[in-house]
Amino acid sequence: MNQVSLIGIGNMGGGMALNLLERGWTVEVCDIDPVRVQGLVSKGAAALSEPAQAAINSVAYVVCVVDAVQTEKVLFGAHGLHHMLQAGHTVILCPTIAPQDVESFTDRLAGMGVHTVDAPMSGGPARARDGSMSLMLACAPAVYEAQRPLLQALSSRVFRISDRPGDGARTKLVNNLLAGINLVGAAEALALAGRMGLDLEKTLDVIEQSSGQSWIGSDRMRRAIAGDYAPRAHVTLLEKDTRLAVEMARAAGFEGPLGALASEVFAQAHGAGMAALDDAAIFKYLVDR
Repeated sequence: MNQVSLIGIGNMGGGMALNLLERGWTVEVCDIDPVRVQGLVSKGAAALSEPAQAAINSVAYVVCVVDAVQTEKVLFGAHGLHHMLQAGHTVILCPTIAPQDVESFTDRLAGMGVHTVDAPMSGGPARARDGSMSLMLACAPAVYEAQRPLLQALSSRVFRISDRPGDGARTKLVNNLLAGINLVGAAEALALAGRMGLDLEKTLDVIEQSSGQSWIGSDRMRRAIAGDYAPRAHVTLLEKDTRLAVEMARAAGFEGPLGALASEVFAQAHGAGMAALDDAAIFKYLVDR
């Protein structure tokens, strides 16, 4: 069996669907954007008008939406997957959401006899497309073994975090908190370089070969220098993720010096009208201040 149902085909979900199709999987897709659906139908996917129509014999039901509100709707809404899920089915949760939300969804699905894989992802659309994104997995060992072929098709970088759903989310939020801090730091440094009249391309060349280098800094600041703010990852995504990470830290009794400050910068950029831009726009926000 190599059929999978994928709910949510935005930048990451769409890349995942294309990757699976090229690897010979039978893929059915569902999204609120009919243009996205039609684009994948033209590549060989089957279209679902709503999650409840998903095939009963899919290997897994991959949820790849943005947040916990959308996940709730996909799973338990009026036209959600709960209408067709049966005991023994597996739901793979890929959104970046709070650990307690993962735990809640897992418990509710377990009440139906449905397995859950906590599987947040990282790496961006290009890596989702070529199967090299990171997947941070938390689930029972038997569930992991049953889903291994699909998970390895989705990603060459599969990290087994633990057997406890929620730990994937915790790991992803720790990662994204650092990503947010690094991005704000890179944008601040380049904005300062520009204010002093330095050549931004040459400055970034130096940073990339020196102690200030970070992957997200290089990736986003190259786009920012070119004035390219077409959204790959909207400002609102790291705004959400850093906020969730700071809330998680506080719940654990930890108050770091940088996370809350970085989170506030994303919130300010949102308030400045940059919500729909790529998060490289943090550079523009700091330059324009």
